[in-house]
Amino acid sequence: MTDFTFLCNECGARYGEDRSLYVCPACARFQAPGSFTRGVLRVELAEQSLPRRWPDAPLASPEGLAPFLPVRGPDSFFSFAAGGTPLLPVPRLREALRMPRLFLKDDTRNPSGSTKDRASALVVAKAIEYGYETVAAASTGNAATALSAAGAASGVKTVVFVPASAPPAKLVQMASYGARLVPVAGTYDQAFELSLEACARFGWYNRNTALNPFTVEGKKTASLEIARDLGPEAPDVVVVPTGDGVIVAGVAKGFADLVRCGLLPRVPRLVAVQPERSGAIARALRSGAAEITPEPDAGSVADSLTVAAPRNAVMALADVRASGGCGVLVSEAAILDAIPRLAAATSVFAEPAAAIALAGLELALAEGKVGREERVVLLVTGTGLKDVPAAARRVKVPEPLEPTIAAVEALLR
Repeated sequence: MTDFTFLCNECGARYGEDRSLYVCPACARFQAPGSFTRGVLRVELAEQSLPRRWPDAPLASPEGLAPFLPVRGPDSFFSFAAGGTPLLPVPRLREALRMPRLFLKDDTRNPSGSTKDRASALVVAKAIEYGYETVAAASTGNAATALSAAGAASGVKTVVFVPASAPPAKLVQMASYGARLVPVAGTYDQAFELSLEACARFGWYNRNTALNPFTVEGKKTASLEIARDLGPEAPDVVVVPTGDGVIVAGVAKGFADLVRCGLLPRVPRLVAVQPERSGAIARALRSGAAEITPEPDAGSVADSLTVAAPRNAVMALADVRASGGCGVLVSEAAILDAIPRLAAATSVFAEPAAAIALAGLELALAEGKVGREERVVLLVTGTGLKDVPAAARRVKVPEPLEPTIAAVEALLR
């Protein structure tokens, strides 16, 4: 069993494991509805539990993961192939950007097609350890889809609260996995508040981003894989699509844990990429503000990154700044343009919220925040099959033609 405690990200209070504990009780008193989460807890592995060498087993296996995660042991995991995604050298994109040490972490290959499977796998494993029968979550789409998939694999019941405006492909995924789907006629932030009330009323375990401390822990596994695959070299920069701030905090946590283990010399600089129309974290990073300013009119084609008040803002700001990183804001046009460009250069078809990593890297290069000779990793977080209509806005599918070679020749001309 891996020993750990919870550490409050704001006041530094420390707590032992408790199945009913989500956030620091002292800081939670200052919580304002619709604002970032107060008293977010960070899992801290006990010094004596830290692995001092890479496990012999693959990191994607229960035996390989258990030493790095707050679980009772390998038996805590159920059969669910989250993680173990490839780190691709992408030679054609390297050539186009003149970046010979560029890599792409392809998390589109997770079971439900996104990075969120990593967090859901751990949250459901902990729910099973704690004896919960039902896990619920609010989501813009991918977290709910991931939870639904993990529930299908484990047999745990799932309830997902999502804006009714979420891409239809994601809603169909959730329903197909057998989740109880609750489409909310409102925003993600309203769905979040409703899920909190429902979990309190019905006694469900809550998976919500920046509320459940195991979401950050689950997402850190991407960093463990990046570091092991790049070894003995270390990444200089990791470019991370950012919404609520949990993925970027998870990436930071994974590298920080490896530094504590003595398996990595330093944490790489983190580039948090957000849409211009939903960029509270990136704006705070760029202005030097201590806290984010909520953006009530937030909206973007990158639905997975659209949030008025990023719930994990406090931790995300601290982690990116501690890494020496920065924030980048990307236009809607640049997000859409990046989808076919990324696919054509790497064969990775990404949804808008994932393709934004490429657009963000190019802006960071232009601003001098990233060097072309540095060892850079793009984290691509979700498959384009989740939002085909968005990709269709930047490509043209030819009209049907007659089945003759003359028609083919005409088309080619």
